Amino acid sequence: MGLYCFGIDVGGTTVKCGLFQTDGTLLDKWEIPTRTENCGENILPDVAKTIEEKIQERKLNKADIDGVGIGIPGPINENGDAACAVNLYWGFKPVAKELSELTGLSAKAGNDANVAALGEAWKGAAEGSKNMVMVTLGTGVGGGIIVDGKIVSGHHGAGGEVGHANINHEETESCNCGNKGCLEQVASATGIVRMAKKELEASDDTSVLREKTEISAKDVLDAFKDGDAAAVRIMEKVGDQLGGALAIFSCVIDPETIVVGGGVSKAGQPLIDLIQKYYKKYAFSLCKDTPIVLASLGNDAGIYGAARMVL
Repeated sequence: MGLYCFGIDVGGTTVKCGLFQTDGTLLDKWEIPTRTENCGENILPDVAKTIEEKIQERKLNKADIDGVGIGIPGPINENGDAACAVNLYWGFKPVAKELSELTGLSAKAGNDANVAALGEAWKGAAEGSKNMVMVTLGTGVGGGIIVDGKIVSGHHGAGGEVGHANINHEETESCNCGNKGCLEQVASATGIVRMAKKELEASDDTSVLREKTEISAKDVLDAFKDGDAAAVRIMEKVGDQLGGALAIFSCVIDPETIVVGGGVSKAGQPLIDLIQKYYKKYAFSLCKDTPIVLASLGNDAGIYGAARMVL
């Protein structure tokens, strides 16, 4: 086993990079821009270049480096091949193979949400958990499933796509994925705003939300925490659907820990308490007491998980 490894997390605007010791100590982190022009042809060469520069700067010996892990936004199979990554303008790409050829290091690639889950299971909120489910509530709803310490990517690379679990068979509006009734339509930041607009149209009680020209998810969550009646009703519906979905995942995985991350999770413990209430209501008896916790690594989860993949 070497002394070092690199963890790379590719986002639509920036690539986060980390140099780690193999015990999980983060030695250095930095960012480079994600150059998506020309179908994203520069992204992996840019990553290889910044790794090479860091090796030179730190005077590292390549023989001491176990490899480089990389997380990308999109489905990726266990060989490290991306079917497509729309935000990077990639079609099919053998990511791990190309990165290994460019760096001369062993390389592993995974979906960014799965990789973040692995980071939280290794050095974050679920540290020490061999089985965990993570749900990230951002613009969309992502997720990651870790079983026996390993990412579940599945046959198509769609393992952990918890945001597209179908939870409302009566839904008439379409999700971005093309289906109707996805968890993402309810529990994402955009989903919460959508639920809020529906609730405010259906009722005529006073609410601070009516004073806003444009409602954001943060507005709804702040009003919920302040006890605003309409916001409480909106979030109870969100909590019911999200808690119920997590209860279903628990029947399949039986995780030690459920981790909630993403921008919406900045609402903190009141949100967790709400999800836990409905989770407990719907979960199988043996799983009712599974702890639901806030993610703790923030934006660094991806680089931690990417490094962990190599190890």
